Amino acid sequence: MDFGRLITAMVTPFDAEGKIDWETTGRLIDYLIDEQQTDSIVVCGTTGESPTLDDEEKIALYRFAVERGAGRVPVIAGTGSNNTAHSIHLTKEAEAAGADGVLLVSPYYNKPSQEGLYQHFRAIAESTKLPVMLYNVPGRTGVNLNVDTTLRLAQIPNIVATKDCAPTEQLTAIAAGAPAHFKVYSGDDSQTLPALAVGAYGIVSVTSHIIGREMKQMISAYVEGRTAEAAKLHQRLSPIFRGLFNCPHPVTNPVPVKYALNHVGIPVGGVRLPLVPLTEAEAAFVRNLLDNRE
Repeated sequence: MDFGRLITAMVTPFDAEGKIDWETTGRLIDYLIDEQQTDSIVVCGTTGESPTLDDEEKIALYRFAVERGAGRVPVIAGTGSNNTAHSIHLTKEAEAAGADGVLLVSPYYNKPSQEGLYQHFRAIAESTKLPVMLYNVPGRTGVNLNVDTTLRLAQIPNIVATKDCAPTEQLTAIAAGAPAHFKVYSGDDSQTLPALAVGAYGIVSVTSHIIGREMKQMISAYVEGRTAEAAKLHQRLSPIFRGLFNCPHPVTNPVPVKYALNHVGIPVGGVRLPLVPLTEAEAAFVRNLLDNRE
């Protein structure tokens, strides 16, 4: 399974009552595929507000995304948690729903050792035939899936990729030591081009909701050897990369991108507590960022 170079971690649309808006979810999937040219979609990841989705909602989203995607792009189900048995349960449900792969976040809060991380991911991978993408995001989980453990996990046949939000040095080391089948993805939009330059394969993106087409052009330019063009595109897109996470100070994803989607006519609604909407000053910053981009 090739998930492509541009993967969108999709938001979960909510209606005015905070329930999943299925009509808009379908429209969003079509928009990401047809207009933003995403290669794959992640549902029920952090950007999809997975901490506040219950199991019934997650399984329904797996099924809906597979059905609506209709084979146009792979659907990757977020099934990871800090409970190995629960992650195995959700992974089996994702497989039954027809998902093309699973994304497994490092266990958060309980802060396992590197051996604990290895055994956690190994147990989940061995419970499924689906391709597995690891997800290392130390800023949210409080634990770093280090280079050695990542490369050890890469020896497991169906662990095929990692989404890593660690510094570039770690991406470099993983890309240098990984087997041929194992792909490295950055989890930081602003590092897309630098990550490619040190051996990453692609990006699991949030800003691709808004500038996916342009990101695809940048990636293609780099891969095809047009590095100066890729650099120019990176420079032009950089304010969006930064702005949707710092508006003008750091704001938790997916609050800014949901506001941005609403602003451009995709009514994805608000966020569930404990996340809260942008302040008026933050909203004005995002509006200005989008309305005045080149």
